[in-house]
Amino acid sequence: MEPIVVIGAGLAGCEAAWQIAKRGGSVALFEMKPHAYSPAHHSPYLAEIVCSNSFKSESLMNGPGVLKEEMSRLDSLILRTARETRVPAGDSLAVDREAFSQQVTRTLEGLRNVEIVRKEVVTLSREEMTILATGPLTSETLSREIQRLTEDHRLFFYDAISPIVTSDSIDFERGFRASRYQKGGKDYINFPMDEETYDRFVDALNRAEKVSFRDFERRYFFEGCLPVEELAARGKDTLAFGPLKPVGLIDPRTGTRPFAVVQLRQEDRFETLYNLVGFQTRLKHEEQKRVFRMIPGLQKAEFVRLGSIHRNTFIDSPRLLKESLQLKGHAHLFFAGQMTGVEGYLESAAMGLLAGINVLRVVRGMDPVVPPPATAIGALVHYITHSQASPFQPMNINFGLFPPLAGKARGREKRGLLAKRALKEMEKWIKEMEM
Repeated sequence: MEPIVVIGAGLAGCEAAWQIAKRGGSVALFEMKPHAYSPAHHSPYLAEIVCSNSFKSESLMNGPGVLKEEMSRLDSLILRTARETRVPAGDSLAVDREAFSQQVTRTLEGLRNVEIVRKEVVTLSREEMTILATGPLTSETLSREIQRLTEDHRLFFYDAISPIVTSDSIDFERGFRASRYQKGGKDYINFPMDEETYDRFVDALNRAEKVSFRDFERRYFFEGCLPVEELAARGKDTLAFGPLKPVGLIDPRTGTRPFAVVQLRQEDRFETLYNLVGFQTRLKHEEQKRVFRMIPGLQKAEFVRLGSIHRNTFIDSPRLLKESLQLKGHAHLFFAGQMTGVEGYLESAAMGLLAGINVLRVVRGMDPVVPPPATAIGALVHYITHSQASPFQPMNINFGLFPPLAGKARGREKRGLLAKRALKEMEKWIKEMEM
């Protein structure tokens, strides 16, 4: 039997390869690094993380927590490795990005039925069983191939990544350690702003020079990851109700809630690097240094990574994909990861997980499967294949995607019931799938 081709060794591609291999299938996993790099990638390791190092909350009181529990029950390589390389982040799961990528790479390199092929793929086979998981930074050449195959010319939007600073350059005396509502200990560094300081900062953001778009490029920003200057341009108070919101935080030195707060999150196990939470940006590099050093505590900040803008690639899944993640009219070709229109690390890996299960089932002459819509994975699949939004836009997992409950529960009770139902449905689905 010919190996199943997986194109792209990001989180989705690695998860797909793992799910196939652990079930006895063989995989040819294609990765263009180190021969070619996207604008945001720099490491030769697989499953490289280029944006935030947070995989979000593990609490079952929200969608990301339920998704993690479902993936845990399906033996997700990405989730398992994230938990093994985690760093403190309150009730969220955050990872040491280098340790995470290295461990995923070692695991897949150690599997006898997985061949890692370091080569850029520029054409898609019309016969080989294939999972396309090239992610949000798919090369121009392969993007054109996808457009040709799907007859779709709306294949991208824009996303941004936030800066990272060294801990040695941070004035910790200007901030305080705490998590919102005291959840998860004191894992964030919080730098308070009074109203006057906040107003000056917003004004500087609005005046700063930004990276320009070329004339032929259309702008698509994902609402859940807007550049900080885009938020500032929406109104003076927008940031104070967004990434700089002080809700749930009390400055222990004053006993009061600050007007606004900039949070920094630990990036690595050794506390040498910190990420500016919510500060994804398209400011020019020198402007980033100037403006972000206006933040109390960051006057002498040393930036090891500056924010940048990059293209994100995804297909019009409601029109193009079956719930099995197969391309309509091309039963041999599956899509996975952010290419499908999910947003987020675990969401992307979950689509790789399902694509891996289904491609092997098809190879073995079995019908593909889809988790019930009441599960987190099933809810994501239902959204990307049935969304009525125009234009179709990416989505994180959230309880709003789940089918409504029969009763009239609200708030925490409702979230608990949705989580309980999802995990019950997932357990039932797993048993039926394995029969």
